[in-house]
Amino acid sequence: MHIPQSRPSAQSAPAITTAQIGARLLRALLIGAALLLLIGLILLPLIAVFAEALRNGLPAFLKAFEDPDAWHAIKLTLIVAAIAVPLNTVFGVAAAWLIAKHSFRGRSLLQSLIDLPFSVSPVVAGLVFVLIFGAQGWGLGPWLAEYGIKVLFSLPGLVLATVFITFPFVARELIPLMEEQGKDAEEAALSLGASGWQSFWYVTLPNIRWALMYGVLLCNARAMGEFGAVSVVSGHIRGQTNTLPLQVEILYNEYAFTSAFALAAVLAGLALVTLALKCFLEWRHGDELAANRRH
Repeated sequence: MHIPQSRPSAQSAPAITTAQIGARLLRALLIGAALLLLIGLILLPLIAVFAEALRNGLPAFLKAFEDPDAWHAIKLTLIVAAIAVPLNTVFGVAAAWLIAKHSFRGRSLLQSLIDLPFSVSPVVAGLVFVLIFGAQGWGLGPWLAEYGIKVLFSLPGLVLATVFITFPFVARELIPLMEEQGKDAEEAALSLGASGWQSFWYVTLPNIRWALMYGVLLCNARAMGEFGAVSVVSGHIRGQTNTLPLQVEILYNEYAFTSAFALAAVLAGLALVTLALKCFLEWRHGDELAANRRH
């Protein structure tokens, strides 16, 4: 007996087609809006920085770097980042290992303290350091000055402010990944006779190396671009305590637009290099880094 196959009704087909068209239209509108936002808020300002830096030609652009204060600002920015980033790397690994691998009282408090710089304004953080180490503050500044240690308006103050602002980045990249990995591998290594240091060096560190590098990149980018907290503790001493972002502000306020945008182009170039390395890590090691996005 032949049973005729059912056919879709003529009325349901247009409804499905209309729904598909609506979904595709909505997706196109969302993509278009995202692209317009991306172009208007990120791409065009970035292009404008390089365009303004080169508006008067390459000789004028290069002349901006003949200023000793500009070179000192670049050098100081690199020195501050070279000190702050390794410190935060060590702290981030230690904090992530402690939080992810151990249970203890105050664990939630420690996690909240790690996130504190995300919720506190950088300017407020700088004012706190002024209160602690200033001559009219809590007295710690004059006490250190008796031993020849100057914190504010010098390199130590810049480093302290930068460390405070950037220390969550490495820890926040490692904690979710290490929590997902658990501690079975380390316990197995210890049961086989490995020491605690060997377990960390040969088991823990290889499993987190790409997430660690990702966090270091983000930390370094923020350290070199930090403005608010550094501005408060630096004193804006030209040729001594001005980092690259502060030097850009001074030149712009003095209407030296070509020099200001030339130095800004250096910062933008460093940001693009960081972004390229970040995208490379996500492309090559996306599965490992994706653990951070699921928490």
